[in-house]
Amino acid sequence: MKILKPLLFIILFLLFNLQKLNAEIPYFVDFKYILNESNAGKKAQDYLKSKLNNGIKKLKDQESKLQEEEKKIIQQKKLISPEEYKKKVTELRNKVSSLQKERNNLLENVSKERSKARGELLKNLNPILKEYMKEKNIRMIVDKKSILLADENLDLTDEIIKILNKKLKSINLN
Repeated sequence: MKILKPLLFIILFLLFNLQKLNAEIPYFVDFKYILNESNAGKKAQDYLKSKLNNGIKKLKDQESKLQEEEKKIIQQKKLISPEEYKKKVTELRNKVSSLQKERNNLLENVSKERSKARGELLKNLNPILKEYMKEKNIRMIVDKKSILLADENLDLTDEIIKILNKKLKSINLN
Protein backbone atom coordinates (compact mmCIF):
# COMPACT_ATOMS: atom_id res chain seq x y z
CA MET A 1 0.00 0.00 0.00
CA LYS A 2 2.88 2.37 0.76
CA ILE A 3 4.37 1.66 -2.64
CA LEU A 4 1.03 1.94 -4.42
CA LYS A 5 0.44 5.63 -3.55
CA PRO A 6 3.80 6.91 -4.91
CA LEU A 7 3.44 4.66 -7.96
CA LEU A 8 -0.06 6.03 -8.63
CA PHE A 9 1.27 9.58 -8.18
CA ILE A 10 4.09 8.92 -10.67
CA ILE A 11 1.70 7.43 -13.23
CA LEU A 12 -0.68 10.39 -12.95
CA PHE A 13 2.24 12.79 -13.22
CA LEU A 14 3.50 11.05 -16.38
CA LEU A 15 0.04 11.01 -17.95
CA PHE A 16 -0.38 14.71 -17.29
CA ASN A 17 3.03 15.47 -18.78
CA LEU A 18 2.33 13.29 -21.84
CA GLN A 19 -0.91 15.17 -22.42
CA LYS A 20 0.93 18.48 -22.00
CA LEU A 21 3.67 17.26 -24.36
CA ASN A 22 0.99 16.34 -26.88
CA ALA A 23 -0.29 19.92 -26.76
CA GLU A 24 3.19 21.23 -27.65
CA ILE A 25 3.42 19.28 -30.92
CA PRO A 26 2.41 21.31 -33.97
CA TYR A 27 -0.11 19.52 -36.17
CA PHE A 28 -0.81 20.36 -39.78
CA VAL A 29 -3.60 20.36 -42.34
CA ASP A 30 -3.50 20.66 -46.09
CA PHE A 31 -5.77 23.65 -46.72
CA LYS A 32 -5.56 23.29 -50.50
CA TYR A 33 -6.71 19.67 -50.25
CA ILE A 34 -9.54 20.68 -47.91
CA LEU A 35 -10.66 23.41 -50.31
CA ASN A 36 -10.62 21.02 -53.26
CA GLU A 37 -11.90 17.81 -51.67
CA SER A 38 -14.53 18.89 -49.14
CA ASN A 39 -18.14 18.55 -50.29
CA ALA A 40 -18.70 22.31 -50.25
CA GLY A 41 -15.41 22.93 -52.05
CA LYS A 42 -16.20 20.39 -54.76
CA LYS A 43 -19.67 21.85 -55.32
CA ALA A 44 -18.24 25.35 -55.59
CA GLN A 45 -15.56 24.19 -58.02
CA ASP A 46 -18.08 22.32 -60.16
CA TYR A 47 -20.33 25.40 -60.28
CA LEU A 48 -17.44 27.69 -61.23
CA LYS A 49 -16.09 25.23 -63.80
CA SER A 50 -19.48 24.90 -65.50
CA LYS A 51 -19.94 28.68 -65.47
CA LEU A 52 -16.52 29.14 -67.07
CA ASN A 53 -17.10 26.39 -69.64
CA ASN A 54 -20.53 27.77 -70.61
CA GLY A 55 -19.08 31.26 -70.94
CA ILE A 56 -16.18 30.05 -73.05
CA LYS A 57 -18.53 28.02 -75.27
CA LYS A 58 -20.69 31.11 -75.82
CA LEU A 59 -17.60 33.19 -76.63
CA LYS A 60 -16.31 30.58 -79.09
CA ASP A 61 -19.66 30.62 -80.88
CA GLN A 62 -19.44 34.40 -81.19
CA GLU A 63 -15.84 34.09 -82.35
CA SER A 64 -16.77 31.66 -85.10
CA LYS A 65 -19.54 34.04 -86.24
CA LEU A 66 -17.01 36.86 -86.40
CA GLN A 67 -14.67 34.69 -88.46
CA GLU A 68 -17.49 33.98 -90.90
CA GLU A 69 -18.24 37.69 -91.06
CA GLU A 70 -14.56 38.37 -91.75
CA LYS A 71 -14.57 35.89 -94.64
CA LYS A 72 -17.64 37.58 -96.13
CA ILE A 73 -16.01 41.00 -95.87
CA ILE A 74 -12.86 39.71 -97.59
CA GLN A 75 -14.95 38.18 -100.37
CA GLN A 76 -16.83 41.47 -100.85
CA LYS A 77 -13.66 43.59 -100.94
CA LYS A 78 -13.59 43.90 -104.72
CA LEU A 79 -17.36 44.30 -105.01
CA ILE A 80 -17.83 47.21 -102.60
CA SER A 81 -16.34 50.68 -102.41
CA PRO A 82 -13.17 51.26 -100.36
CA GLU A 83 -15.10 53.45 -97.88
CA GLU A 84 -17.71 50.73 -97.35
CA TYR A 85 -14.96 48.15 -96.93
CA LYS A 86 -13.18 50.30 -94.33
CA LYS A 87 -16.44 50.80 -92.48
CA LYS A 88 -17.12 47.05 -92.34
CA VAL A 89 -13.56 46.27 -91.21
CA THR A 90 -13.85 48.89 -88.46
CA GLU A 91 -17.15 47.39 -87.31
CA LEU A 92 -15.57 43.94 -87.27
CA ARG A 93 -12.61 45.19 -85.23
CA ASN A 94 -15.01 46.76 -82.74
CA LYS A 95 -16.86 43.47 -82.42
CA VAL A 96 -13.58 41.58 -81.89
CA SER A 97 -12.54 44.11 -79.26
CA SER A 98 -15.90 43.73 -77.54
CA LEU A 99 -15.51 39.95 -77.59
CA GLN A 100 -12.06 40.23 -75.99
CA LYS A 101 -13.47 42.48 -73.25
CA GLU A 102 -16.27 40.01 -72.66
CA ARG A 103 -13.74 37.17 -72.35
CA ASN A 104 -11.66 39.18 -69.86
CA ASN A 105 -14.80 40.01 -67.85
CA LEU A 106 -15.77 36.35 -67.72
CA LEU A 107 -12.33 35.29 -66.48
CA GLU A 108 -12.24 38.12 -63.95
CA ASN A 109 -15.73 37.30 -62.61
CA VAL A 110 -14.94 33.60 -62.24
CA SER A 111 -11.68 34.49 -60.50
CA LYS A 112 -13.51 36.79 -58.08
CA GLU A 113 -16.13 34.14 -57.36
CA ARG A 114 -13.40 31.54 -56.79
CA SER A 115 -11.70 33.89 -54.35
CA LYS A 116 -15.03 34.56 -52.62
CA ALA A 117 -15.72 30.81 -52.34
CA ARG A 118 -12.27 30.23 -50.87
CA GLY A 119 -12.81 33.00 -48.31
CA GLU A 120 -16.24 31.66 -47.39
CA LEU A 121 -14.88 28.15 -46.92
CA LEU A 122 -11.99 29.39 -44.80
CA LYS A 123 -14.41 31.50 -42.76
CA ASN A 124 -16.39 28.35 -41.98
CA LEU A 125 -13.25 26.28 -41.43
CA ASN A 126 -11.71 28.52 -38.73
CA PRO A 127 -14.34 27.82 -36.02
CA ILE A 128 -14.10 24.10 -36.77
CA LEU A 129 -10.32 24.21 -36.34
CA LYS A 130 -10.62 26.22 -33.11
CA GLU A 131 -13.16 23.78 -31.69
CA TYR A 132 -11.03 20.81 -32.72
CA MET A 133 -7.94 22.36 -31.15
CA LYS A 134 -9.78 22.98 -27.90
CA GLU A 135 -11.28 19.49 -27.86
CA LYS A 136 -7.96 17.73 -28.57
CA ASN A 137 -5.83 20.14 -26.50
CA ILE A 138 -3.79 21.22 -29.54
CA ARG A 139 -1.98 24.53 -29.43
CA MET A 140 -0.90 24.91 -33.05
CA ILE A 141 -2.07 23.86 -36.51
CA VAL A 142 -0.10 24.98 -39.56
CA ASP A 143 -0.66 24.67 -43.29
CA LYS A 144 1.04 21.71 -44.93
CA LYS A 145 2.61 23.88 -47.63
CA SER A 146 4.69 25.58 -44.93
CA ILE A 147 6.22 22.30 -43.80
CA LEU A 148 9.28 20.73 -45.33
CA LEU A 149 8.97 17.31 -43.69
CA ALA A 150 6.68 15.92 -41.00
CA ASP A 151 5.28 12.70 -39.61
CA GLU A 152 2.04 11.77 -41.38
CA ASN A 153 0.50 10.97 -37.98
CA LEU A 154 0.43 14.73 -37.33
CA ASP A 155 -1.75 15.36 -40.40
CA LEU A 156 -5.30 16.29 -39.38
CA THR A 157 -6.61 16.94 -42.89
CA ASP A 158 -8.91 13.92 -43.22
CA GLU A 159 -10.44 14.43 -39.77
CA ILE A 160 -11.08 18.12 -40.47
CA ILE A 161 -12.67 17.30 -43.85
CA LYS A 162 -15.06 14.86 -42.16
CA ILE A 163 -16.11 17.50 -39.63
CA LEU A 164 -16.40 20.19 -42.33
CA ASN A 165 -18.54 17.93 -44.53
CA LYS A 166 -20.94 17.37 -41.63
CA LYS A 167 -21.22 21.06 -40.78
CA LEU A 168 -21.06 22.71 -44.21
CA LYS A 169 -22.96 21.17 -47.13
CA SER A 170 -22.42 23.96 -49.68
CA ILE A 171 -21.24 27.52 -50.14
CA ASN A 172 -23.53 30.32 -51.25
CA LEU A 173 -21.80 32.04 -54.16
CA ASN A 174 -24.60 34.44 -55.08
